[in-house]
Amino acid sequence: MKQNILRKKLNQIFKKNKLSDNHAKTVSDYIIKAEILDSSSHGLARLKMYCDRIRKKVINPKPKIRIKKISSSISHIDADNSIGFIAADIGIKEAIKNAKKTGIGLVAVKKSGHYGLSSFYAEQAVKNNLLVFCFTNAPAAIAPYGAKKSLFGTNPICFGAPTGKAPFILDTSTTIINRGKIRRASKLGQKIPYGVALDKNGKITTDANKALKGTQLPIATFKGSGLAWMVDILSGVLTGSSHSGKTKDPFDDFSGPQNMGHLFITINPKIFSGNNFLKEIKKNILRVKKLPKAKGFKSILYPGERKKNIYRKNLNKDISIPAKILKELNDLHDK
Repeated sequence: MKQNILRKKLNQIFKKNKLSDNHAKTVSDYIIKAEILDSSSHGLARLKMYCDRIRKKVINPKPKIRIKKISSSISHIDADNSIGFIAADIGIKEAIKNAKKTGIGLVAVKKSGHYGLSSFYAEQAVKNNLLVFCFTNAPAAIAPYGAKKSLFGTNPICFGAPTGKAPFILDTSTTIINRGKIRRASKLGQKIPYGVALDKNGKITTDANKALKGTQLPIATFKGSGLAWMVDILSGVLTGSSHSGKTKDPFDDFSGPQNMGHLFITINPKIFSGNNFLKEIKKNILRVKKLPKAKGFKSILYPGERKKNIYRKNLNKDISIPAKILKELNDLHDK
């Protein structure tokens, strides 16, 4: 589908669901960007879920978002159960503003929901020549190391830094693959890779439906479990949001808002390195790229470089939409 046609359809869908013109545009742009980046698990596959949650009044389409200024550097945002894209967009912009004033920005967000790819927000900070950390918690998907039942979410960790070229952006879940990929595989009747999830009986499964009822495997065993716990504390406990398994699954649990939390930390590198940061990070990257390449590798890429190449390649291409998801899109548009 042509991007301009898809954007128009999405805008109309979200406006039908009572989002303001500006909010509808922001959400539509983020969903399309996920598709352009080949991150379809965070794109149109979630559209029906967002609309269902608005219709069932567990996402507030007309939020009264409040920003509490704690200091020149620190802000606490009550997102009033808005769709996560809007809460996070306001959060990262506040963190950028704070860092430009004082050198550092620390922004906690509560009463939010799923916000798409963390890299969306990291990229905004990097474009302002800031370092950035983004944390968000998620519904239960990982069993803590030593436990049999899922409790922590896939709880992504995102870090960004300016390089003078493609931004360095590491955006990774604390599971081997993100849950959205399993959700999308389930929707489309596809298998998932071997070794990324267990069924409810603790056996490795490639069946997406069984994986959703079981548990996902963390990166690096107990280390990944520990990182997921850390993110749960930072974006759940610290922000005043749901945590330790209490964040509602957006697809299956409509008993109330998700109350997800986000934490954004922005740093102006000039406070430590003056104008030398870009020069030094270029040296850092060059030293890595000059290393002898392992067998099968033509080049050594830094985090964010591959995604930037994908974005450039797909920027002006039509969006390929599987038939089942296209039907959902058209049904939501024609309602």
